[in-house]
Amino acid sequence: MLRTISCFIAGSLWLLSYNTRVQSGLANALTTIGREALRIVLPSWCVSCRGDLPWRERTASCCSACWSSLPKIIGAKCNSCALPVEGDLCIDCRIDPLPLAWCDAWGEYRSVLERVLHALKFERHDFLAEPLAGLLAETLRERGDLNFDALVPVPMSRAKQRRRGYNQAERIARALASQIGVRCDASLLERRIERETQSKLAKRERAANVRGAFAASPRAKDLSLLLIDDICTTGETLRACANALLEQGAQRVCAIAVAKAK
Repeated sequence: MLRTISCFIAGSLWLLSYNTRVQSGLANALTTIGREALRIVLPSWCVSCRGDLPWRERTASCCSACWSSLPKIIGAKCNSCALPVEGDLCIDCRIDPLPLAWCDAWGEYRSVLERVLHALKFERHDFLAEPLAGLLAETLRERGDLNFDALVPVPMSRAKQRRRGYNQAERIARALASQIGVRCDASLLERRIERETQSKLAKRERAANVRGAFAASPRAKDLSLLLIDDICTTGETLRACANALLEQGAQRVCAIAVAKAK
């Protein structure tokens, strides 16, 4: 009888040990599967330098070395278009300022930041929107102005958004909204007309290209709004967006972009 009980106990302990090993092995397998899934979502090469992308030393699909070298704008910027200059306004904005209370940008559109934004826009690396939104949150806190009723991403036409899969400005705006506690309302502004891509045009042609391209909702009336974009070049897209919102009675319109192109 005692021998039978001892055999039963020994068998139970072995089975428990076996189940524990199985459970541990299953957990490790699931962890491995999860990691492999992440490797599919987040490529194992840096979008900037194309070097190896260590798991613990990355920001989305950018290695830590490249991310730390992003060209942040240090010093004074034009209050109207965010161009790095001494004084409140650049030469162009002294003549024809944008209809914004202020415009800001985190960095310069060159080197690593240019490659990161290219990956976000054209290579479907939309998971970069979260850390890029963090850069905008940093800029807003440094500026000390979070007094907005809503964030409004610069819209793209529905046809272009279908082709690309998403609007990168909206992805950044929604990520920023959760970081600073201000709602994102993409429905306040729409792009009615798809025209030539701004980057393909000379500076003097850009204003005419976006004139009348945007329409704002009457719900913009009396609101303080912050336009969100990935890149600000001449500022003509922001001008057209701001004019549309102001025509609908927006109380104040400001703008911020991840990068400022010269």
